[in-house]
Amino acid sequence: MGLVDAEIQITNGDDLALVRRGLLEPVKVRSMKVKTNADGGAYMLCLNERVREQLGLPVIEQRVAVLADGSQHRLDVVGPVEVRFQNRRCSVDAMVLPGEAEILLGAIPMEDMDLVILPRLQQLVVNPEHPILPVVPVR
Repeated sequence: MGLVDAEIQITNGDDLALVRRGLLEPVKVRSMKVKTNADGGAYMLCLNERVREQLGLPVIEQRVAVLADGSQHRLDVVGPVEVRFQNRRCSVDAMVLPGEAEILLGAIPMEDMDLVILPRLQQLVVNPEHPILPVVPVR
């Protein structure tokens, strides 16, 4: 658990797929750097409505989310979203929080990229035990 600020690059995953197929020019990929709260208590990547609109992310489904105050809300899930932090990347779906809510980088993308929170230093870092490539369990 922990909560620290970090900067990540988020990109429309469908745009990247179109570039790989030669159907979209790389300069037209919708991508942005955002300040996020790396939150070990959150589950998924959580974007706000403004970011979802800017990246043009399609709605995949809806889920009920339990917020920190215990309230439950039906939220859109969008994706795919490519997340980049330093020398790491992952592709995930994201919940869309209402309005201008803070962007949260949850446990799933952090574990997928093998990132750790250093609470004493208030930093999100690449796992120092695996600085070159992420290590993820498969069993």
